[in-house]
Amino acid sequence: MSVTLSRMVRALAPSDIRTMSRACAAVDGINLGQGICDLPTHPLVQEGAIDAIRAGLATYSPYEGIPELREAIARKMSSFNHLPCDPASEVVVTVGSTGAFAMAVFALCEPGDEVVLFEPFYGYHLNTLAAAGTKPVFVLLRGDRFEFDPRDLERAFERRPRAVVVCTPSNPCGKVFTRVELSAIARLAAEHDVIALTDEIYEYILFDGAEHVSLATLPGMRERTVTISGLSKTFSITGWRLGYAVAPPEIARAITVLSDLFYVCAPTPLQYGGARGMTVEPEYYADLARSYATKRALMADSLRGAGMRPILPQGAYYMLADVSALGWGDSRAAANRLLAETGVASVPGAAFYHDGAGDGLLRFCFAKEDDALLEAGRRMAALSTGRR
Repeated sequence: MSVTLSRMVRALAPSDIRTMSRACAAVDGINLGQGICDLPTHPLVQEGAIDAIRAGLATYSPYEGIPELREAIARKMSSFNHLPCDPASEVVVTVGSTGAFAMAVFALCEPGDEVVLFEPFYGYHLNTLAAAGTKPVFVLLRGDRFEFDPRDLERAFERRPRAVVVCTPSNPCGKVFTRVELSAIARLAAEHDVIALTDEIYEYILFDGAEHVSLATLPGMRERTVTISGLSKTFSITGWRLGYAVAPPEIARAITVLSDLFYVCAPTPLQYGGARGMTVEPEYYADLARSYATKRALMADSLRGAGMRPILPQGAYYMLADVSALGWGDSRAAANRLLAETGVASVPGAAFYHDGAGDGLLRFCFAKEDDALLEAGRRMAALSTGRR
């Protein structure tokens, strides 16, 4: 039988992130590629889910999410993001933040629409846009601080795009967009009637005094922004798939309808665990950032010891490193060579750029136990000494 796949699927391929994770598992290596975040889950989150399971809360939840979780999200949005919202009409619980992003794209974009995408970009953002038939308009983030040229941004918006995607703190580079930068985006979005989709899932993981600003709080942006986040990174529950979108009621309703169609609902007992976790003391979030700052330092030292040049992130738990001094060819060849020689997995920088600009880079995830980071550093140090 001859099978013809859809044009959409033919345009997609497994991500480099997944590819490197599989290759790492095959050699029982240390996975610093995928953002698995295999750190301990907060007991409150665990207990909330366990109690729900024991109470038999195993049926479908409301398709917009259980009220307890939506109310907890609304309280957090008001206190942390300074974005008050109605939990009944403006908050949608989704199957991960990737689910929220996908549903927002399909709710708001038509095939052929152009969407502004900063690069380096998160590959799942690009592929979701491709699946929806949209066309990316790339704006390059330059230098070690990953800043955009305002003229590049102006030219992108002059094309009359449908939407702009802002990921802050950024996966893969850890950039935290400043209030000044976000204000420039907001001005152009209002001027050209552009929707904003913001991925803010790493919002609590900030370094060196960086400030997280939600684009929706800037003048004129509340009514044209879908704010996307989730609990995966904050509570180390990436496999639970708990995300959410906060949007004006009409957009939130459309996201809800699509989320029901594609996923029905997020896992019910896990939603209760997330709701319980969001009652954690505020100090938890400060401790989280401090812990990741220590891991960032360990990661940077390990990369320097291996002859790479780390580019320190302002937020999130990824670090790009310039590996061109190793002379290993393009980034995919470099990632494979590093895994083969040390058993440490990374992600090739080419996965985050559309035109080969990332070929001197590898991305490393430091959401790991300190012992794993230290062992990875020991293995990679052999690159400089010539011994394993």
